[in-house]
Amino acid sequence: MRIVIGCDHRGLDFKQAVIRLITRAGHSCEDKGCYTTESVDYPDIARDVAGAVAGGDFDCGVLICGTGIGMSIAANKVRGIRAALCRDVFTATRARQHNDANILCLAAEGDQEPLAGIVETFLNTPFEGGRHRLRLDKIAAMEG
Repeated sequence: MRIVIGCDHRGLDFKQAVIRLITRAGHSCEDKGCYTTESVDYPDIARDVAGAVAGGDFDCGVLICGTGIGMSIAANKVRGIRAALCRDVFTATRARQHNDANILCLAAEGDQEPLAGIVETFLNTPFEGGRHRLRLDKIAAMEG
């Protein structure tokens, strides 16, 4: 899998852990920043990652900020993106099975213990299709 990743300044250390998980699983990973703890605007990173996924350059993406909320909101403004904030394995499973999420959003602050399970689940869980496809078509129609 080709995966693109990005974070704001609050997610820098956390991003490195996620990159290690991705590459150890045998996937390629391109880092779109940020690269220091100097303050950055998360919408810029979200736009770059979401654009790369929506453009077909990558199979999926990962975005990280303090809560994961800002990255999720920003990424979902890009047509064709279904970014999901996942805090546990259950939400990662449903994000893929029911929503065909193509960007995993993570919170750098808070409980970090389930990280490996969340990333592994998101990358390995297939979309179920069926009735869920009809719902995604309705969401896509809302994008204009």
